[in-house]
Amino acid sequence: MLADYGYVGLLALVAIAFPVVTLLASKILSYIGVRPQRPSAVKSSTYECGMDTVGEAWVQFNFRYYYYALLFVVFDIETVFLYPWAVYFRKLELFGFIEMLIFILILVVGYLYAWKKQVLEWK
Repeated sequence: MLADYGYVGLLALVAIAFPVVTLLASKILSYIGVRPQRPSAVKSSTYECGMDTVGEAWVQFNFRYYYYALLFVVFDIETVFLYPWAVYFRKLELFGFIEMLIFILILVVGYLYAWKKQVLEWK
């Protein structure tokens, strides 16, 4: 069991060390001169489809996009938990079945709440 935590610790160490080492290597290579740094007006300009932007670059999106995205992420991630349950369904017996019924009930209540608040309707 301790070896499992060692693997998790090693993964966490690599996950933290990789971006730090990459950024440090980039910074060191810029001081040495391997990575050129020649800023210009063309490089600093906003690039969008090869054309200059017309009007303001700040565009406010409808907040309903965020509701749809958030609901998608919530229900997508929650349904991912159904797969391991289905794999071990026979071993979990009645307790696992009741637990998953409660879990699905919570999802349905959340869905009905979003439906009642008319979050899913596009006006």
